[in-house]
Amino acid sequence: MTAHTDGLADEPTTELELAEFEADFTTPTSEPPADTGKAPLVIKLLVAATFVVILNETIMINAIPRLMTDFQVTARDAQWISSIFMLTMAAVIPLTGWFLQRVTTRAAYATAMTTFAIGTVICGIAPVFELLLVGRAVQAAGTAVMMPLLMTTLMMVVPEQDRGRVMGNVMLAISVAPALGPALSGLILQLGSWRLIFVFVLPVAVLVSVLGLRQLKDIGETRSTPVSWFSVVVAGLGFGTLVYGLSEVGARSGGQLTMLIAGGAALVALFVFWQLRLQRIGSPLLDLRALKHRTFTVTLLLMSAAFMAFLGSMILLPLYLQDLRGLSPMQTGLLVMPGGLAMGLLGPRVGSIYDRSGSRLLVIPGSILMVTVLFTMSRITDADTPYAWLVGLHIVLMVSLAAIFTPVFTLGLGVLPPELYSHGSSILGTLQQVAGAVGTAALVVILENRSQSLAAGGSTQGEAFVGGLQWAFIAGSVFGLIVVALSFLLPDKVEQPAGLSH
Repeated sequence: MTAHTDGLADEPTTELELAEFEADFTTPTSEPPADTGKAPLVIKLLVAATFVVILNETIMINAIPRLMTDFQVTARDAQWISSIFMLTMAAVIPLTGWFLQRVTTRAAYATAMTTFAIGTVICGIAPVFELLLVGRAVQAAGTAVMMPLLMTTLMMVVPEQDRGRVMGNVMLAISVAPALGPALSGLILQLGSWRLIFVFVLPVAVLVSVLGLRQLKDIGETRSTPVSWFSVVVAGLGFGTLVYGLSEVGARSGGQLTMLIAGGAALVALFVFWQLRLQRIGSPLLDLRALKHRTFTVTLLLMSAAFMAFLGSMILLPLYLQDLRGLSPMQTGLLVMPGGLAMGLLGPRVGSIYDRSGSRLLVIPGSILMVTVLFTMSRITDADTPYAWLVGLHIVLMVSLAAIFTPVFTLGLGVLPPELYSHGSSILGTLQQVAGAVGTAALVVILENRSQSLAAGGSTQGEAFVGGLQWAFIAGSVFGLIVVALSFLLPDKVEQPAGLSH
């Protein structure tokens, strides 16, 4: 059965109609597993695919020196191999809420993995650097679909009492994959060309895709809603330009950068205005009625502040290790990998605690611990800080984030009615990209301005850098204080979601 919602006249208006509508939308074409003691097969398959595609976000970091030599490009140009991935994610994720309601689970999975595989082939055979960037963008487009697909499907097939534990398994994939990327690529590069990275990734992606399509069942019903192409264009330009402008902070300055950020922000504001208008007269590309649910809005703000602190701070430690301590990207990746592994391995345990005891027992102590660690990192005073101390602090930071992210993801999406799961996942994913870019830009600006001020005052280059680093970590702990404040506003458990608000 396909529900057509071309306008408000077709949407359910009475409680009885709403109940029937939700039943139609949420009834799976195959029954969810009766055994809730373990994750359903569909979730395991989607987690495996998500792990493969997210791994590629960081897997090219160690290949940058090789790319500079092979394609005769500057370091700044070569950095685009990572930046283009983030920008494409920011531009595509806002479209996935509409897309996932329009197509079946199998179709969405096939589209995402086929797109990713095509991008991987383009990267592997790219004769020029520009085509390599195109391939990375295509890879990112496929990745952008997988995350909301995984989250939406999880909410549809996993009972509420088991979502924390299953979400913990999801967070394992999300956190471990980026941590393994640099180390894995470093090992592959020992064998030869950077193209071997894609030679390694492609068969794994194809295998996961084939196994997934053989086992996946369609979950839920599709809804034939019209698409606003104006919204598609504005979303892509707006979020892409905004994240690009923020990512350029520290690399360029002046009116051009201000225009990029202001222009991107203006387009995002236009996109939001247009979605609010479409909610009244048609079908929005991204349904913002999810924000009418108080707990979802609180979790959205909390996740945004946490990602600002998290991703902003994550760029500071590699800068310190490489620029001041002289480590290679591979050595840096190996030092921060234990933290990512700790976060991932704790995910299922954290999820189980959430299922039993609720969110506040985890999120409040976790956010306080995060602030404590970030402030402690601001006490780095020289280039002789023991590596064991830095690794230990990083592990504790990642443990604190595991205590925050798993419950907050589960709680935020759990309060939404089923018809808003895909839109809620897309809103969360989009804000993560933007918040990460904002946090990174803010802390880099603070680091550079403080370093320049100290250097002008007569400090050595090393002293100036450490002074800037201290201020940046303090700023990260301020972001963390916002997380602490918001954590007290969270309920312990998922409230019974209401129907779609008109």
